[in-house]
Amino acid sequence: MHLCHLAGNGTMLRVGGKVICTACRNLVPTRAGVRFRIPFQKLHPLYRAIHHRYYGNTNCQHPPHRTASRYFTSMSRLPMRPSKPPPGSGSRGYQQKRNFWVARLAARLLKLRYILLGSAVGGGYTAKKTYDEWKDMLPDFSEYNWVIPDFVWELGEQIDLDKLAKALPEMEEIAKLLPDFDKIRENFTFIKSLLPSETSGEPPLKATDASTAALQDDKQYKKSSDKEKIDQLQEDLLRTQLKYQRMLERLEKENKELRKVVLQKDDKGIHQRKVKKSLIDLYSEVLDILSDYDTNYNTQDHLPRVVVVGDQSAGKTSVLEMIAQARIFPRGSGEMMTRSPVKVTLSEGPHHVALFKDSGREFDLTKEEDLAALRHEIELRMRKSVKEGQTVSSETISLSVKGPGIQRMVLVDLPGVISTVTTGMALDTKETIFSISKAYMQNPNAIILCIQDGSVDAERSIVTDLVSQMDPQGKRTIFVLTKVDLAEKNLASPSRIQQIVEGKLFPMKALGYFAVVTGKGSSGESIDSIKDYEEEFFQSSRLLRDGMLKAHQVTTKNLSLAVSDCFWKMVRESVEQQADVFKASRFNLETEWKNNYPRLRELDRNELYEKAKNEILDEVISLSQVTPQHWEAILQKKLWERVSTHVIENIYLPAAQTIDSGTFNTTVDIKLKQWTDKQLPHKALEVAWETLQEEFARFMAEYKGKDQDDIFDKLKEAVKDESIKRHKWNERAMDSLRVIQHNALEDRSITDKPQWDAAIQFMEQTLQSRLKDTEAVIKDMVGPDWKERWMSWKNRTPDQHIRNETKTELERLLKLHDEHTAYLANDEVTTVRKNLEGRSVEVDPVLIKDTWHQLYRRHFLQKALSHCNLCKRGFYYYQRHFVDSELECNDVVLFWRIQRMLVITANTLRQQLTNTEVRRLEKNVKEVLDDFGEDLEKKSQLITGRRVQLAEDLKKVREIQEKLEAFIEALHKEK
Repeated sequence: MHLCHLAGNGTMLRVGGKVICTACRNLVPTRAGVRFRIPFQKLHPLYRAIHHRYYGNTNCQHPPHRTASRYFTSMSRLPMRPSKPPPGSGSRGYQQKRNFWVARLAARLLKLRYILLGSAVGGGYTAKKTYDEWKDMLPDFSEYNWVIPDFVWELGEQIDLDKLAKALPEMEEIAKLLPDFDKIRENFTFIKSLLPSETSGEPPLKATDASTAALQDDKQYKKSSDKEKIDQLQEDLLRTQLKYQRMLERLEKENKELRKVVLQKDDKGIHQRKVKKSLIDLYSEVLDILSDYDTNYNTQDHLPRVVVVGDQSAGKTSVLEMIAQARIFPRGSGEMMTRSPVKVTLSEGPHHVALFKDSGREFDLTKEEDLAALRHEIELRMRKSVKEGQTVSSETISLSVKGPGIQRMVLVDLPGVISTVTTGMALDTKETIFSISKAYMQNPNAIILCIQDGSVDAERSIVTDLVSQMDPQGKRTIFVLTKVDLAEKNLASPSRIQQIVEGKLFPMKALGYFAVVTGKGSSGESIDSIKDYEEEFFQSSRLLRDGMLKAHQVTTKNLSLAVSDCFWKMVRESVEQQADVFKASRFNLETEWKNNYPRLRELDRNELYEKAKNEILDEVISLSQVTPQHWEAILQKKLWERVSTHVIENIYLPAAQTIDSGTFNTTVDIKLKQWTDKQLPHKALEVAWETLQEEFARFMAEYKGKDQDDIFDKLKEAVKDESIKRHKWNERAMDSLRVIQHNALEDRSITDKPQWDAAIQFMEQTLQSRLKDTEAVIKDMVGPDWKERWMSWKNRTPDQHIRNETKTELERLLKLHDEHTAYLANDEVTTVRKNLEGRSVEVDPVLIKDTWHQLYRRHFLQKALSHCNLCKRGFYYYQRHFVDSELECNDVVLFWRIQRMLVITANTLRQQLTNTEVRRLEKNVKEVLDDFGEDLEKKSQLITGRRVQLAEDLKKVREIQEKLEAFIEALHKEK
């Protein structure tokens, strides 16, 4: 090929079947069928210098030509024609040039000298460059092999080596300048492409047989050394990669130190600018929101994330730790450690730290104590998420890890797949793990990182079948073979590893296959030591040396780069589509709200909770507006209802059985003292607390009636119950109340007639109420009377018939002995039983005594009411202290003492309620509301309804859409 054409300094002009260079005006011999098509941009500047030096034409300043595309006819055997003199020059100058034809011939023969010199310099310069510089600088000339086919054989036919040796007397000096050709042998094709230039006008020379044999030997040598060159290139590639990786780590370390200096200056007063969130942090926030989003309208989370699955103890966690560059996960010996999904957001940062989504604490991953604390915290969160009776949980733990050199991505570490449920596990553990794994892998945009243990038989793998079911085409699966060092040592046939990484052993398909080593198996190994061990292993491994593994298929560094690239590719392809899906979902939710709740604001659960909280606090404050009279009336009534039975049964009735007033009063004083010391204060406090609860519930019910919104009912009821449960009455109030009650019962003096009448009225109401209750009990015992049997068609049961006969017999006994005591004697029981047997009624003695108790109670209450009517005019005798009077009203005095005690106790309790307990209840309510406000699960249970759920979905969808739009905008800016 003509050098002017290669240098781009001229064009070829066809004149009468001949080709002339317009730059140097020389004839250009050609061969048939040769097509010149070489872009100028891919030519080396060295050829322009060779052109000027050889032809001596320094005035050829043509602009760079476009791609030459010409076809030439066969002119390869035309002799060189002398160039004509330029126009305007004399014939004498032209004659002088012809006289020096010998010099021109020698110059053309010596052109090979300069070609070799330029080639040696260019080859030596290029050989000193690194692999990456070779790749960038070296053009691809494979498409131009057609320019000079069969170069080696044509070279031997055209050049006479004996003449060449005579024409190059300075070849030894040139050889001293040549570099080591073993190092530049891979580039020699580029140099040899420059040699067959047919710029000389001399006829072709014939080569010797020795030259042809030498070139054939060189070709055979090249073939024999091809394999060695490939091995050497692989080793050089691996070393170069490790070299630049260490250089990058060193630069990142320096960057980290500089970052610390900047932060220290900021702490001293330099204004610190607000740092924008990184791209991966924005994406992680979207995933966090989606994890809490209850999907409706068929809106599903199809955003990409890297799902790490594998058999138990296959090395999933170790691979994830190598990618995160820190030992952050709990470790165990053969036991299940990953009990719930862990979402790890990896991003690049100046400091190697980790933090949880719901916590502000940063764990410094360069400190062993922080690493231990982080592992302990993850283990606690896992165990806390597992419900009682279960082994694994579907609740996701969200963790962020930042550090220098960490590839940006989001990974989810899932519990290891098991084949058998062992002792201590829940029976459904295996199925639960499968369901969790499938739930994550069925996402069509999820990248499945399938981890396989290389140290065990491939046939024992469970996860490969599961992955092949979820991704049968392998379009989003990356296969990772761990523990390759053990596999190489234990396997008899290392080619089995090659079959695995080539995808020929497992039925599953994958995007890529990787082989990694994650340490020697010791839990105390550091990440740096594991990296060094991995590099040393693959440098010396025959798997890589023999070509079973490719250089890009080994080391966790290459794995993390490949996973990150695949992750971001998937994100860019799917994120805008997902944003459109949530936009449509938002439109549907807003339309439903407008149709169903057109006049209500879109209050989510938190906003509704704040509204309910204010209402409840208003209701508690309303307790302070209750009047003292209302408090005392309620307390007095409830306290008497609580203690009336004890007063009648244990104090009044036993005292009334005495024969004189002195004994009556003594008995009453003793029993009142015992009652006051043990039971009465407790009963009073119970009544006060129940009264406070009822009033609180009454106010809440009144507000409920005013507010037609029933979504707060469960919350108010739960707050009320929890507040009452937490509230405890002041214990010191019991001692003071006991003293007050004891003093009130000690007073027997009725000072005026209204007090006497009030006591008689209180006694009469109490006795009538008790008599009414007793009549009802007796009626239930004996059944319907004759009127009800005839009018309502009711009949007595056999037991009621026996009770009625017993009642009739006992009433006869009471008529005969009006002053009978409260208890029947044994002979009287026998007499009653025999009388009933005479009427063919079999009765048990216990039934007789039980019936007698109710009948005597009624008899006593009737007599007490009669006596109460007589005592209405007995105040005069009481005031005059007529001891011998037949009208003794000691029972009226007893009821007056009880009534006065009730009034004083109610007043005391009312003061404690209004001054202390209402405020303490308000404080408890606030604490309960604060606790419920922090418990998201509690709020979800207590504030329910379609309106609430719709507002929640609207808020979440809007937030997701806004986050996605912000992420997409940042993603476009990064592009």
